[in-house]
Amino acid sequence: MIVGMTRRKIAITLPEEQVATARRAVAEGRSPSVSAYISQALARRDADEELAETVAEIYAETGEPTDADRAWARQALGLSR
Repeated sequence: MIVGMTRRKIAITLPEEQVATARRAVAEGRSPSVSAYISQALARRDADEELAETVAEIYAETGEPTDADRAWARQALGLSR
């Protein structure tokens, strides 16, 4: 959490499966609370959307990568099959 960020308590409805996943994360020590788990998930979604917008801007300026570009990147990253 960002220092100085205000917090507000709200009520939400989630599918049982998502509630169970959040509670499991807390039980396993991967999150301090269900609220923190959901907050982290929302922050990740915001980051994913921002990244997608950035990639779209890059593609608009330079075009999408070719198959050769992708092959080079896989090899450079050691992901070649």
